[in-house]
Amino acid sequence: MAGIFEIEKARSMTGEQNLKIGGIILAAGGSSRLGEPKQFIKLAGKSLLRRAAEAITVAGCNPVTLVVGANRGETEAEVGDLAINICFNHDWPSGMSSSIRIALRELLSIDPKIDAIVIMLCDQPFIDAHTIGLLVARFKQTSKSIVAARYAGVVGVPALFSREMFDALSKLDGDKGARDLIRDPDAEIETIEIKEAAIDIDTRDDVERYDMH
Repeated sequence: MAGIFEIEKARSMTGEQNLKIGGIILAAGGSSRLGEPKQFIKLAGKSLLRRAAEAITVAGCNPVTLVVGANRGETEAEVGDLAINICFNHDWPSGMSSSIRIALRELLSIDPKIDAIVIMLCDQPFIDAHTIGLLVARFKQTSKSIVAARYAGVVGVPALFSREMFDALSKLDGDKGARDLIRDPDAEIETIEIKEAAIDIDTRDDVERYDMH
């Protein structure tokens, strides 16, 4: 678990404004390219799923919903001791959009007054609580509709979406997730350079490159 210093540092990044920031972790995929569940690949002795769940909770996002699909039982066991809500997406093969819709509905049923949500994946191993804190802090500074990571010439997740984007998120379809919303040229978007977001784990070569076991 994260130490007290790390927790306080992450929370200081989010400021003291009374905004409710929820979180969504997308972990329902079957990892077809990797050939094994990427959620449980380990870096420095900790699974990718556990790293993501600790990052978003340590950063102060609450409530947090983890969407599971393939490998449901193992996923729940990996993070069952953390303060997150776990929901199962029966339609997980259809892509990330269905997981976002389900998670958003779950979060709003827990707290209808959420001001914004952070969406993150479990296969970006170097996204930590500090990174999430940067997104939240920038949102509190700018009040933009979307605050997203910028890396390797693109804009993507992790990303924060304000409440005014919830309707659009609830209507997403297909396997693109929130990509079209983030890259909409007319969107009220703020971006932050986060080079670590360019690293994700999709293939066996990726696993070996970052010495994961």
